[in-house]
Amino acid sequence: MLHSILILTALQASTAQPMKPIALHPENPHYFLFRGKPTILITSGEHYGAVLNLDFDYIPYLDELRVRSFNLTRLFTGAYVEPSGAFNIQKNTLAPASGRFICPWARSSTHGYANGGNKFDLNKWDDDYFRRLKDFCHQTSQRGIVVEVVLFCPFYGEEQWDLSPLKVSNNVNGVGDVPRNESLTMKHPSLVAVQEAMARKVVHELRDFDNIYYEVCNEPYFGGVTLDWQNHIIATIVNAEADFTVKHLIAQNIANGSAKIDNPNPAVSIFNFHYASPDAVKLNYNLDKVIGDDETGFKGTDNLPYRAEGWHFLLAGGGVYDNLDYSFTVGQENGTFEFPSSQPGGGGPALRSQFEILKDFLYSFDFIKMAPDDSVIKGGIPSDATARALAESGAAYAIYIQGGNQTNLTLDIPFGDYRAEWLNTRTGTIDRAQEVDHGGGGLTLESPRYSEDVALRLMRKK
Repeated sequence: MLHSILILTALQASTAQPMKPIALHPENPHYFLFRGKPTILITSGEHYGAVLNLDFDYIPYLDELRVRSFNLTRLFTGAYVEPSGAFNIQKNTLAPASGRFICPWARSSTHGYANGGNKFDLNKWDDDYFRRLKDFCHQTSQRGIVVEVVLFCPFYGEEQWDLSPLKVSNNVNGVGDVPRNESLTMKHPSLVAVQEAMARKVVHELRDFDNIYYEVCNEPYFGGVTLDWQNHIIATIVNAEADFTVKHLIAQNIANGSAKIDNPNPAVSIFNFHYASPDAVKLNYNLDKVIGDDETGFKGTDNLPYRAEGWHFLLAGGGVYDNLDYSFTVGQENGTFEFPSSQPGGGGPALRSQFEILKDFLYSFDFIKMAPDDSVIKGGIPSDATARALAESGAAYAIYIQGGNQTNLTLDIPFGDYRAEWLNTRTGTIDRAQEVDHGGGGLTLESPRYSEDVALRLMRKK
């Protein structure tokens, strides 16, 4: 760990100008530009406690993401933490053991924090926390992984608020003597001042990393979070970076499912949804920003709902897909924990391999030139199936079908010589391939038999 920190310090000292952080792609801002390459962020990651949980060894976790070619992880800062057993998640990384929670604020000399150890001093930073945070960002950077740094999260119930350093009973500053559902509002200036200071401190500490962006607040549609408070934190980030040579992207979480965004904050470049419907992309595609599905994982332990959600969302034109993977735990940071069927969500090696297939499929295209276009699908979809297409007209078509077990797919595409490949979404094998000399108009392609879902890659031959 110390060796990594020394490397990071040397790199920062030797770099006159920081690398440009991940940005919206200038040719197609529905996607990213990261280290000179078009980027879609796809991952299956731990439950956000990698830094704040001192027992979590994040190196094996990050190594597993790298092996899978995943390029995103989501991180909570520590203003919010969960008790053991929250949401029926077993071995929850966001629920550290007693005395094993670390956050931006230093411990005081006064005993009495709700989950073991001393209370926090909100006027003093914990240097060990920021060393751990920066080493985590360095380790992700070395592996080509982007970090979504989530500054705040609503307190869904009293059990979460009771553990927050921001609650008056957990700090020595007399701050946070407020109702839970007023904790992320503008009603209490002393609490807002602490939140502002934390946001500025995190932004300052992470200023030289090119592999991060900030999300203001996870799921602000719960727990009384107000829009004026969110806009205030956004302004705080912008002001904190005012003298930076390069600025980091800011994300805002909008809704579960889908919603149309009215009056978007111009400083926001990524609009995130959870458990997202493709409608979230369709309704907001005209904003010319990245639309993300940056959390899913409460649909049971079967793989199909998560695999299908990822395929549908990204072929609808989304730029982020992040599955909650409950197989990453303390002691099994490589993602091998065999969670019980009572778990709210899934994960594990088999599902990660299916997301890897999805990522490889999308990256086989020049997706910067593509846009969602279901109108190319003219017929042949089974009655119980749903189809979706991402297309570069006359050049490349990515099509996903969920439901049924065979299709004679009819497409309306320009004339030309094409290669069609039917992809097994669970194994990654090409179950059928054919060369097509198409004269224009309707083109019918017969799929192989499949189970649950299938994908088609149709590419114009050079």
